[in-house]
Amino acid sequence: MDAKKIIAVAALLASQGVVAQPTPQVLEGDERMACEAILCLAASTRPAQCMPSIQKYFSISFRWFSDTLRGRANFLNLCPTGNAPGMAALKQALVNGAGRCDAPSLNASNWAGDEQGGGMVMNNMPEYCSVLAGNAYGAAGAMPRYVGTPERGGYWVEAKDYDAAFQAYTEKLNKAAEDAVSNQTMN
Repeated sequence: MDAKKIIAVAALLASQGVVAQPTPQVLEGDERMACEAILCLAASTRPAQCMPSIQKYFSISFRWFSDTLRGRANFLNLCPTGNAPGMAALKQALVNGAGRCDAPSLNASNWAGDEQGGGMVMNNMPEYCSVLAGNAYGAAGAMPRYVGTPERGGYWVEAKDYDAAFQAYTEKLNKAAEDAVSNQTMN
């Protein structure tokens, strides 16, 4: 985790009374793992230090998916965040959407089509992704972005790839327009 995140977590925990003054209280066990999981799942990049907490989170699995989600929510609730602003919504968004707010997932889940293969990728982000994007603890700048419009073949790309994807999309539209004019001229 980078220094800014560690300082933000320390300030958050201190403001909630988790860290005693002047001697800091160190979280251990599942409380620590839950707090790490929240930060790691909300971050745009996950350093190696995140692996144990992420593995613990995703290892929570039950026969029924609703029980799995409830178990994962209970695990995240072990982190003593108190009433930190936006934390309840962030935890719920993580439970509902952790790992499903990347460009491939958004392209697959936002497909509006028919059985013959026709359709389009819609440009609306699911609520859980919107919460992750707009939450102070997340990484809004790293969220996928939509290129184009649904009616003209738009799609989601990772934020880092947006400029190149937008240029390729624009060139494709320009080529299609040129081809249409050329075909009209020939007829």
